[in-house]
This record gives sequence, structure tokens and C-alpha cells, in this order.
Amino acid sequence: MLIVSQNALNQNIEFPEATVYRINLAWINSIEELEILLTKHNTQSIFLDLPKDRIKPPNNRYTLEDLFNILNTHKNIKYFAISNVNSPDDLNIYKNVIPKEIVLVPKIESPAGVLNINSIVDAIPTSEKILMLDHDDLYSALIKNKEPSSKFTEYIQTLSDFCNENNVSLLRTIGVIFSDDEKRTTQYIQ
Repeated sequence: MLIVSQNALNQNIEFPEATVYRINLAWINSIEELEILLTKHNTQSIFLDLPKDRIKPPNNRYTLEDLFNILNTHKNIKYFAISNVNSPDDLNIYKNVIPKEIVLVPKIESPAGVLNINSIVDAIPTSEKILMLDHDDLYSALIKNKEPSSKFTEYIQTLSDFCNENNVSLLRTIGVIFSDDEKRTTQYIQ
């Protein structure tokens, strides 16, 4: 699976037809802006990424109530990522509200998430099991917990081994696009 930020399209880069576009709600300033993006990319599968408990900027926040109509009317939303999943309990509210045809994707961003990975995957309500790893936040959480930095590769290996042994897709960052074309500052100003 290849997932790219919908912002990459602003760079006139061509992607394979099966590419899934990721819309990170942290960077979306309003529901109206989200509607415009979903309509613009209505033939593309969408990976909607909901930041939960995010403290770093940008920090736009949406409730499930804000997104309910969007999730039920835009059938191109195929995946719904949830940040900071540390236990299966973190998925409960989403399992009851997200339409059944949308695959819930827990984002693993902490040692607790790695240590609880078996029960987290068991809580994903679809047969397709996907996890998303946030390397940066995992490392930051490790340091915050005063664990040695050497544990970082152990956590990644544990997660990778689990996914390989249990037919779970593990989404990981492969590079980033930098550009001097970006002129927006609103994501950083409250």
C-alpha cells in the first residue's frame, strides 16, 4: 500500500493509480476545507488521519460528531487512522461510530502501544489489519519515559516481528517532501 499526503499533488508528482491519499486533519483548518479536499479527490481512496491528544502544532481538533456526516457521505474514505492508541480501549468509541466499511488504523506512538500490540490488533473490527507507526513520537515517548534510547530499535523490531507473524500491515514513513513552495502559516498560528 502506498499512501501519500494529498499535499504532494501540489508538486505535480505523478503517483500510481492505486495510491491512497492521506489527509491529516491536524493540517485541515475547517470541515469546509475537508469537504473541498474530499470532493476534489472523489475518485481516490482516502486515508483520513485523526490526531488525538496532539500537543504539537498544527493542532486543529475535530470531534467524531464533527466528522460523522463526512464519514457517512464520502464513500472514498477507506481508512481512518487514530493517533496515540495505547490499548484496545482507545478504539472503543471509534468502533461504535465509524462506518463498518472503513478500516480503523491504530497509530502506534508509544512504548505502551507496542507492548499492547496484540490486544490492539485484536480490537480492530475488520478482517484487514493495518497499523501505522510514528517513529518520531515513539522515540519522544521513550525519552519522556526515561527509557534508554537503545530500546527504540527493540520496540520497532518487536512491532515489525509481530506484524510479520500475524499478517498485519505496518505503515511506516519513507522519506518526506520538502519544498520552498509552501507559503501557508495558518497551521502554526492559533
